[in-house]
Amino acid sequence: MSDTRRFWIGVVSRSHVERGVAGGFLQLNHGKRAPVQKLAAGDGVAIYSPRTAYPDGAPLQAFTAIGTVATGAIYQVQMAPDFTPYRVDVRWAACREAPIAPLIAALGFIRDKTHWGAAFRFGQLRIEAGDFRVIAEAMGCPALADGAAPPDAAEAVQATADKPSTARSGATHSARARTSRTTSKL
Repeated sequence: MSDTRRFWIGVVSRSHVERGVAGGFLQLNHGKRAPVQKLAAGDGVAIYSPRTAYPDGAPLQAFTAIGTVATGAIYQVQMAPDFTPYRVDVRWAACREAPIAPLIAALGFIRDKTHWGAAFRFGQLRIEAGDFRVIAEAMGCPALADGAAPPDAAEAVQATADKPSTARSGATHSARARTSRTTSKL
């Protein structure tokens, strides 16, 4: 494990997340090497699922898995004759899904609370420890958040969890989003 634990969000449909959790692995951005190469042993990773299935599943907009990168060793698996995605092993925690709507106000990486979907457009992002704590608490995995941030971050999610959110992703309303299949699916 590195001296400095880092925290990440990966954007993956729920159906693909379920395969990864069952197999104890993570692959990002359609199996590309670069995203998993950023991960190190001990890093925390939360998965945000905009949809139930890729590319046209029902909208979900929830965090669907959370865990810790095991060794950080990158490897490939042949899934089809012309598809050998890169993966990294993750120790996934037993948790519940957490809709993002009640968390938007508490998550610091979401700078524009009205067009919050834009934060996820690249498929992977590094987040602060406090944001990871908010997500872990919402998913019912407080043990994963230990050491991630001061307790006040967890209180922020409690304060917003009971308030209905009127924020919606504005990503589908921008001209840029209409030209990007990935953004429009958020």
